[in-house]
Amino acid sequence: MPTVTLILGDGIGPEIAAAARRCIDATGAGINWDVKEAGVEVMERQGTPLPQVTIDSIRKNGIALKAPITTPVGKGYRSINVHLRQSLDLYACLRPCKSYKGVRSRYSDIDLVIVRENTEDLYAGIEFQKGKDDTGQLIRWVNEHSSRKITEDSGISIKPISVKATERIVRFAFDYARKMGRRKVTSVHKANIMKFSDGLWLEVSREVAKDYNDIEFEDRIVDNMCMQLIQKPELYDVIVLPNLYGDILSDLCAGLVGGLGVAPGANIGDNTAIFEATHGSAPKYKGMNKVNPTALILSGVMMLNYIGKKGQAQRLDSAVADVIAEGKNVTYDMKADRNDPTAVGTSQMADAIIEKIKS
Repeated sequence: MPTVTLILGDGIGPEIAAAARRCIDATGAGINWDVKEAGVEVMERQGTPLPQVTIDSIRKNGIALKAPITTPVGKGYRSINVHLRQSLDLYACLRPCKSYKGVRSRYSDIDLVIVRENTEDLYAGIEFQKGKDDTGQLIRWVNEHSSRKITEDSGISIKPISVKATERIVRFAFDYARKMGRRKVTSVHKANIMKFSDGLWLEVSREVAKDYNDIEFEDRIVDNMCMQLIQKPELYDVIVLPNLYGDILSDLCAGLVGGLGVAPGANIGDNTAIFEATHGSAPKYKGMNKVNPTALILSGVMMLNYIGKKGQAQRLDSAVADVIAEGKNVTYDMKADRNDPTAVGTSQMADAIIEKIKS
């Protein structure tokens, strides 16, 4: 019986965590849940939003299902999501974007997977603030060694792209494609402009692709990729990107399938994987039994596939699809009219999904 850390989160987190847990249990997957806390409420009680006991549980079990956690804007503690990715070396962000009949969207039959590198690029956090002494030293060094000059009133962010990190994320994308029966991997870059960072990314991508002759490979420049996804998304399958581009295009692809409410996600390393909805904690809806639990439930589908429970994953995914397609027992945001009085609550939608699993 696999043991999974269940992080309840804050805001709407505990409600959708309970819904996802019940749906996963209904598949007969036999999960032993190790329930832990993180977020605003535990910060108020313990002085930290991420207790050590929670981190220890994730390290021990190697698998976690995490409900949303609030990140304060402009003050307070730093993002728990970023902290977990960095401390546990969760270098791959996996974001499937799949159409479900009944979800409002301009598109249909979308089936894309974003694989985002999590540790490098402009999100590495190597920044120098305008006016600081070390920033001035860096600017003077660059101005002495480059034909392009930086003005003294600049803030600077460093964009590292390494062979090691690029190789492992591109290999992750190809391995995922092979495991899941996918047909093609597309590597996204801006190597025409950033020749020594994105150029390295492209060079390594092409080298790794040589080891996977059974899977089609291509590359696309990032701005062209955005246009391609809007015009002809059916041409693409698994898309692997550096950190910044991956962040942007994962939301673009979520928009193709109806938004973050149906967008699951995972952050995966060599020894640990955390599965989570990609939307926020929506604290204004806390305790209202109102929000859509689909994204976290679909993250549970990803988790079941990851631990080898493919039959249970398929039953859960099919049950979610059936409930959404029927459009009867869904939350307000999935109704044609958001004020539709027939909309059900979080727990009631979970009940309907469980009924489908059992039928």
